[in-house]
Amino acid sequence: MVKVGNNTSTSLILNTGSPKGCVPSPILESLFTHDCVATHTFITIIMFADNTTVVGLQEVGKGPGGAVPAKITSPLIKELNVDFRNQQREHTPIHINGPAMEKEESFKFVCVHITDNLKWSTHTDSVVKKAQQCLFNFRRLKKFGLAPKTLTNFYRCTIESILSGFITTWYGNYTALNRRALQRVVRSAHCITRGKLPALHDT
Repeated sequence: MVKVGNNTSTSLILNTGSPKGCVPSPILESLFTHDCVATHTFITIIMFADNTTVVGLQEVGKGPGGAVPAKITSPLIKELNVDFRNQQREHTPIHINGPAMEKEESFKFVCVHITDNLKWSTHTDSVVKKAQQCLFNFRRLKKFGLAPKTLTNFYRCTIESILSGFITTWYGNYTALNRRALQRVVRSAHCITRGKLPALHDT
C-alpha cells in the first residue's frame, strides 16, 4: 500500500515480489536477506543488489567444512573452485539444500568474468565483443556527418567506458594477446574519428 499524509491506498497482495523501481524494494531486500550471514570465519558473503556470492576457504585434504547458509535456495547456484596447488586433489562437491552445485570454469561477478585460473582472456574477449558492437553505431554516426569532437565524445562515453570498466581489477594481469585485442578496438575507433584517442594503458 501507499501512504501520503493521512491518505492510505487499498492494499494489494504481490505474489511475485515488488515491481522494479518500487520504493519499498530496497528495504524488502534488506529484510529478506538480513539473516543470510556467515557462521564460520573462513566464509565471506558478498551481496550486491540481488546477487549473493559465498567465498570460502577449503582446507587442504578436507571437504568444505561448516555449513553454507541454508537461506540460499536459488537454482542458479554455481561453484568456482580456484586451486593453485601443484598436485590437484579430487574435487569434493558442495551441497546446499539439495544436489551438488554445478562446477564452473568461469562466472560473471557483477560485470567481471572471473575464471578458475584467475586469467582474464574470458573477460577481455567479452569486453572486446561488446565494444565491437558499439563500433557499428559509431560508423553510422560518422556517415551522418557528425563532427570529430562529437564522435570523440561518443567514443569516450560508450566504447572507452566498456573497455575500461572495472579496469583496476583485471588490467594489471592481462596478457599481451589480451592487450592486442583491446587495442584493435581503439585503433578501429581512431580510424573512424581521425582524431587522437588515448591508448588503453594511458586511460
